[in-house]
Amino acid sequence: MKRRLPPLLLVACLGAGASLAQQEGEAVAIPVPIPAGPKVSPLPAQELTPQILYQFLLAEIAGSRGNTTLAVDAHRDLARGTRDPRIAQRAAQIALFARRYEVALDAARLWAELDPESAQARQMVTSLLLAGARPEELADHLARQLAAEGPNLPNALLQLNRVLARLPDKRQVPRIVEQVTTPYIGIAEAHFARAVAAHGAQDAVRALGEAERAVALRPEWEQAVLLRSQLQSRPEAIEGLHRFIAEQRASRDLRQMLARLYVAERRFAEARREFADLLAGAPDDTETLYALGVLSYQQQEPREAERHFRRLIELNYAEADSVRLYLGQLAEDDKRWDEAFKWYEEIGPGEQFVAARLRQAHVLTKQDKFDAALRHLQTVRAGHAEHAVRLLIGEAQLLREADRTVDALAVLDEGLAAQPDQPELLYESALVAERIGRIDTFESRLKRLLQLKPDHAHALNALGYSLAERNLRLDEAQQLIDRALALAPDDPFILDSKGWVRFRRGDSPGALDALQRAFAIRPDPEIAAHLGEVLWTLGRRDDATRTWSEAAKAHPGNDVLTATIKRFQP
Repeated sequence: MKRRLPPLLLVACLGAGASLAQQEGEAVAIPVPIPAGPKVSPLPAQELTPQILYQFLLAEIAGSRGNTTLAVDAHRDLARGTRDPRIAQRAAQIALFARRYEVALDAARLWAELDPESAQARQMVTSLLLAGARPEELADHLARQLAAEGPNLPNALLQLNRVLARLPDKRQVPRIVEQVTTPYIGIAEAHFARAVAAHGAQDAVRALGEAERAVALRPEWEQAVLLRSQLQSRPEAIEGLHRFIAEQRASRDLRQMLARLYVAERRFAEARREFADLLAGAPDDTETLYALGVLSYQQQEPREAERHFRRLIELNYAEADSVRLYLGQLAEDDKRWDEAFKWYEEIGPGEQFVAARLRQAHVLTKQDKFDAALRHLQTVRAGHAEHAVRLLIGEAQLLREADRTVDALAVLDEGLAAQPDQPELLYESALVAERIGRIDTFESRLKRLLQLKPDHAHALNALGYSLAERNLRLDEAQQLIDRALALAPDDPFILDSKGWVRFRRGDSPGALDALQRAFAIRPDPEIAAHLGEVLWTLGRRDDATRTWSEAAKAHPGNDVLTATIKRFQP
């Protein structure tokens, strides 16, 4: 089927031809009609001669009949002959429609030359150069555009990376940005553009250096300060933002970023102060209220946390179910069981639904209503098949916590009977099987899971750690743990396994390094047990005792930690 051009000008041109006929063949100096569009520069006094009219009608009629080749060629020749920007625009549009990109580029360049004020013309040239992957010509074109921007130059510099985002070869972007911004190195926006381009090319050192230059040229420019902060290490970013806020009237965005950086660095008290100051300026800002609520909860300030969360409910916060989950936990912590159950009950279908139902079961167990807790989960599971697996795992966890591990495995086996290859059930049932000494079941289910999901980091880690803990097949254990660590390099429990298998193989210094990294990420009591044992073996008994003592204080009653301490300090 032939591609037919939309007859945008045909009727108008026929009207122009009728006027011409009324003048008995005399040429009349009238403009060729074009579609309404942006305001253009002063137009040439173009005479609509019979020859021009003939060519124009020929091109338009050819296009309307699907003869795009003739339409494109006729419009191109007419644009070159008349040098009228309106005809050059039409020639570029028709050539683009016909996918004659070289012709479209030539016509667009002519259009931009004849009407240098036309942003549309410049944009078309840029787009065609981008599509054609012609970086050298593109750089020259962008350089001419920037030179013509006048007072709009800073904004144009900031748009460079957005324009170049469509360039197929991303490696060309930093080079082009550097080339076209060279005349403007005294302008902060030029260095900002270079920083963004370098960041996109993963050149972190160059990106930060250019961001620093942008800030040096415009010390009060928040956008540059924000960019620099995103490129710095967190401690450096905190220091720079803190200094900027002390010297300038900083926006909320900047202060929120500082507060979030404090959270990321676990400097919670300072984060709370920042968020409290932000809240004073906007008492009903829901994001700030939520941040303060979570921080207060983490810092064991339950009354403050509850006050912020209740205010969020009053304000109809968009993520209200997350708030209800926190309010339920606060009520639980205060042993207000009925209130906790009610908050969880108000959580409807969505991300928090299963967590809320599981918390309800825990509330019931804390009131010595264990059978009611099991019935509750079973009832919810019967009515919500889409959540059946997670609820089944929750039921098994409840049984494990009640020291009914055999019953927990039976529940998971029931689920596997219906879904033999369900990954979560395979993983959970394997861990429960290990607890009751069914090692064959543990290994066979994890191996089946790894057949289904070879990159399941936690399954690899569980299998490797189990071998290391039993001091069996240590080479295989090392390989499994190394594979897991390659998939999740900062997982504290996999790092713990790495340390433990190294310890079993006699590499105590290597074990210490891995365990210290794991404990720094997460001070878990079982990691503390392993770390203390390695320290003790290395002769650092005071350090081992201190590690165990602090962990026991934070996690009283942990079986693994208690057993380890008794072995070394009976």
